[in-house]
Amino acid sequence: MRRRFFLKSAGIALAVSMLGACASHPESHSTTAGITAAHETDAAAWRAARRFAPLSFGKIAYVERGSGDAALFLHGAPLNGFQWRGAFDRLCNVRRCIAPDFMGLGYSEVPEHQSLAAADQVDMLAALLDSLGVSQVDIVASDSGGAVAQLFLVKFPQRVRTLLLTNCDTEPNSPPPKVMPAIEMSLAGTLAASTAAWLTDPAMARSTFGAAVFQNPNTLTNEVVETYASPVVSSPKRKAQYHAFHEALLPNPLAGIEAKLLRTDIPVRIVWGESDDIFSNEDAHYLDRTFPGSQGIRFVPGGKLFFQEENPDIIAEEALRLWKVD
Repeated sequence: MRRRFFLKSAGIALAVSMLGACASHPESHSTTAGITAAHETDAAAWRAARRFAPLSFGKIAYVERGSGDAALFLHGAPLNGFQWRGAFDRLCNVRRCIAPDFMGLGYSEVPEHQSLAAADQVDMLAALLDSLGVSQVDIVASDSGGAVAQLFLVKFPQRVRTLLLTNCDTEPNSPPPKVMPAIEMSLAGTLAASTAAWLTDPAMARSTFGAAVFQNPNTLTNEVVETYASPVVSSPKRKAQYHAFHEALLPNPLAGIEAKLLRTDIPVRIVWGESDDIFSNEDAHYLDRTFPGSQGIRFVPGGKLFFQEENPDIIAEEALRLWKVD
């Protein structure tokens, strides 16, 4: 009992120390020099900071850090909010950074028959923000989180100040062809077993999944593999929901959205890993043409789908510029 209390207290203390770091290095506001963090958050600190919002959708896992205007960070699949730890380390001194885990991924706990479709993820996010007393956000999004971000914008335009999109779905490319094998494995009931194999063979995870989505597959450390894979295969219920999340990517959740995006007026910045073969550079150009408030594209040389984890300095630099933080 005393040992458990000590470990819990130590974890909380570590999380508090990380949160306190937000106010400790204001020099990192510069939008022209490289953005660096005084501390790098690891999985233990992220886990200690994780909270759960009791909503009608279930217990939604999230991490928040910082104060002031809120920024909402939306992760990709099969990741969770931990994807944005580096961005948090660099931006929590200028924003109240909030990173939820989508239903069906990460550590959110939702009822067995809860719909995991993108439209329901949008409503969950609105309820989460309401529960946190947040009326308006800057959104930073990746992958399937980018699809949810676009849907959130057209449903709740008054709640979005700015939008920073990284490699993600577009109406003409959702879901992309290279995601179809994961959807087919979900329909066959085998995707969870394939993902669970990462936990016993993280080197295999790096050579397959890691090589596909990171410029440097070693970004997918054993700790990162554990953080992403373990929750989605932790029980028969979670495995079924992991499959259901992917199955909900069909039909195209963005069908018909282009006309609505053409009527938006918020500032949008597109930051794109130019070596991604899942969401091509044409997807970035499509978004640039579609959003009237687009402030252009920054291509990241060598970057793949999840370049955000490898290049949090770039995310921070672009966010600060978009948010007009001096």
